[in-house]
Amino acid sequence: MHTIEPFYNWLELYSASEDPRSPLYGTENSLSHYTHDIYGYYIHPQWDDIDSETLFLKILYTNYELSFTIIEFIGEWNDALNNDIMSLKRNIIDPMVQEGIKHFILIGENVFNFHGSDDSYYEEWFEDVEEGWVAAIGFRDFVLSEMKNYNLDYYINYGGSLEEIHWRTFTPKRLFGLVNSMIQKRLGP
Repeated sequence: MHTIEPFYNWLELYSASEDPRSPLYGTENSLSHYTHDIYGYYIHPQWDDIDSETLFLKILYTNYELSFTIIEFIGEWNDALNNDIMSLKRNIIDPMVQEGIKHFILIGENVFNFHGSDDSYYEEWFEDVEEGWVAAIGFRDFVLSEMKNYNLDYYINYGGSLEEIHWRTFTPKRLFGLVNSMIQKRLGP
């Protein structure tokens, strides 16, 4: 797991650690010292800590004018034991919503497991972005299946054409435009 790095191609466009409006402003990550692990397996030092033992992330891009962010995850999303959604919601999502972000693109290629629990934080997030949306792309089928078992598909858009997006080939704004148009089609007139 230590070789799985966050996506770097947009780094010249945005860095959460250099964005004074970001909840990760001022974060310093080593390029060579491994400090975090998941179940005893070190992860690349560029992943950011959200006060979870099993879930880490990287805010890849945020645009305040268009009110969207793109967040990549690694690890096990475990609401049952670690209440990861609470850590994510309170430490990352709430500050971003306060800054006007209402569209969230979650990238889950490196989420290797999901354990659900209560859906109240997802419901709260859904209500916080009433005029926006939360979209999950790149999550593994069995992770999405587990999420569906907890009715998270009510709060998070995923599956179908969203799973066919080769997101690395887009600029952040084009990715947002594509995901937004797909979700608008789902929502209808």
